Amino acid sequence: MPREQWSGKRERQYDHIKAGLEDRGHGEAESEEIAARTVNKERARAGESRQASRTSTQDISSGRRGGLRSHSGEGGRTKAQLYEEAKKKNVAGRSKMTKSELLRAVGR
Repeated sequence: MPREQWSGKRERQYDHIKAGLEDRGHGEAESEEIAARTVNKERARAGESRQASRTSTQDISSGRRGGLRSHSGEGGRTKAQLYEEAKKKNVAGRSKMTKSELLRAVGR
């Protein structure tokens, strides 16, 4: 979605996210993409966009997801997400696995 349709609040949010990513060493193009995706997801969650995917509206919010992972940096998928993936793949013993064990069990 073109940025011209974003409100002032969303523009500030975009600039803040982009600056934070660049401060942490991400390239400019990558920072722009991540910031735009984050803002568009927040717009969808708030009902500000014409179309929204199911994951945009029902998945964990961007702010909460970042807060959950902030203690260890960009840790990838959460343990809960890995557990759900293991459940879909019928991995035996998944309930007793640690995050790293779940990661190895589901692959990628």
